[in-house]
Amino acid sequence: MSPADGTPAGDTRDRLRAIREAEPGPGTVAYFDYDGTVIDGYSAGAFYRRRLREFDVGPVELVRTVLSGMRGIRTDDDFKEFLSITLATWKGRSEDELHALGRTLFRDEIAGSLHPEVWELVAAHQEQGHQVVMASSATRFQVQPMADELGADRVLCTELEVRDGVLTGRVAGTSLWGAGKAEAVRADAAAHGVDLADCFGYANGTEDAEFLSAVGHAVAVSPTDSLRALADERGWPVLDCAPRGGLFPSVTDVARTAIFYGGMVGGMATAAGVGLLHGSRRKFVDIAAGVGSDVAFGLSGIEIEVTGAEYLYSARPCVFVFNHQSKFDVPVMMKLIRGGFTGVAKKEAAQIPVWGQLFWMADVAFVDRGNTRQAREALRPAVEKVRTEGVSLAIAPEGTRSPTPRLGPFKKGAFHIAMQAGVPIVPVVIRNAGEIMWRGAQTLRGGTVQVVVLPPVDTTDWVPEQAGTYADQVRRQFLDTLARWPERRVPGRDGAQHEEAGSDE
Repeated sequence: MSPADGTPAGDTRDRLRAIREAEPGPGTVAYFDYDGTVIDGYSAGAFYRRRLREFDVGPVELVRTVLSGMRGIRTDDDFKEFLSITLATWKGRSEDELHALGRTLFRDEIAGSLHPEVWELVAAHQEQGHQVVMASSATRFQVQPMADELGADRVLCTELEVRDGVLTGRVAGTSLWGAGKAEAVRADAAAHGVDLADCFGYANGTEDAEFLSAVGHAVAVSPTDSLRALADERGWPVLDCAPRGGLFPSVTDVARTAIFYGGMVGGMATAAGVGLLHGSRRKFVDIAAGVGSDVAFGLSGIEIEVTGAEYLYSARPCVFVFNHQSKFDVPVMMKLIRGGFTGVAKKEAAQIPVWGQLFWMADVAFVDRGNTRQAREALRPAVEKVRTEGVSLAIAPEGTRSPTPRLGPFKKGAFHIAMQAGVPIVPVVIRNAGEIMWRGAQTLRGGTVQVVVLPPVDTTDWVPEQAGTYADQVRRQFLDTLARWPERRVPGRDGAQHEEAGSDE
C-alpha cells in the first residue's frame, strides 16, 4: 500500500515478496512487536493521557513519569521502573475494567496509529497460512484489542497478576522486555513445533535485537537510529513506514486542512448565489457538492483515483453504498457523485460546522443509531425522494467508521431502502481515505484516495426476508475488491503473480 503522503512503497513490496517466497503453512510464524512497530508511537501514552484528562495523576507520579520519559527506556532496569509506575496505578482495579478501558482507547485513539504497511504484512502472512503472533513488552490490556483486530493467533506479552478478578500490582512471571521477549519467542516456537529459522520477526528498537537474531527473517520496522545501524551491520532489511502523526499535527497538515475547508466554504458561497438566482435549494446542493469539492481537492493537493467511474452515472437513481473509515469519506463521495443525491448520517453530524448545514440543505436523514424506530421514521423521506424524485442515496452500510482498514459487518438498512425504492445498489469501494484522515483526526494529510466503483447490483427480484443475505453478498464484493486491488500484485515463490495482501479477513 502506498503511504498517503506519496512516498514509494518499494520497501513494502519487497517485504511482501519475501513473505510470498516463504514456505506456506502454519510451520512459519510471524512475530510482531507492538509499540513502535505495529503502531506509530506507544499505546501506554493513550492510557496515561486518559488519566491526565480525568485528573487521576498525582504530583509524585507525574514527576516520576516525566523523569522516566526523559531518561528513556534503554535497559531492563529502566523498563522495570517504568512498569512499576503503571502497576502502582492499576493495583486494586478489576481486570474487566482495564480490558474495557483498553478496548475503548484502542477504538478511539490507538487504532488510528496503526501502520497500514504492517497491516498489509499481517494479511500477507495470513494468506500464506502463517501463524501471526503479537510479541510485546506491553500488558494484555494494551495489546489484545489490536491482536483481535489483526486476527492474530495468540499474544505474548507482560502478564499481570490477578487475584479474584483484581490486579495485585505485580507481574505474573517475567516481563517481555529485551531478553524476556526473546526467551518467550523461543519457548513459543518450541511449544508449537516450529523452527525459528523459518520464522519472521518485526521490531523497531535495539532492545529487541536478541529477539530479531533468533528468527530467520528479521525486519527492522521504522527503526530507531541504533537499530538501523545494527540492521545495516547484520544485513536485516528495513521497512520505513509513513508517519501516522503525533499529538500535534504538522503546520503543513493544519494549512492543508484550512485550505480544504476554505475551498468548500467558497464553493458553497458560489452555490448559494446560483441557488438564489434560480430559486432552487437542489441547485444549491448540487453545485456546492460538485464545485465545492473540486475547489477543495484542487487547492489542498489531495487527489482521487477512480476505477469504474462510468458506474457512478449508469444506473441513477440508485443507492450508493460505501465503506466507512474516515470523516473524509463524505467529501470523497461528494466529489464522486457530485449532484442529485442525498444521504444518511448519524444525528450528531447535524452539529458539524459546514457539513451539518450542507447535510440539512441536502435533506440528509439524521438517524439515532440507538433508536431503531426513530431511524426507520427518519429514512422514510429519503426513500420517497429516491422513488419519486430520482434522487440517489449515499449510505455507509457499516453504520459507523471502522477504526482500522478492516471492513465491518453490513447492516440491512441500505438494502431495504433499495428494495422499497425499486433501484439498484452501486458499491463504492474506498481503499485508503483513513490514511488521509484517520478516525480520530481533525486535520488532513496529503495523498491520493483510491476508489473502485463496482457495477450496479440489480435488486428487482430481491425480497425483504433475504436482506441480510444480500448485504453479505455485497460485502463480499467489497472484500474481494480490497483483496485484489488492480495495482496490488507481487511475484510469489513460483514466479507467478499474486495479489498483495488484502485489507480484511
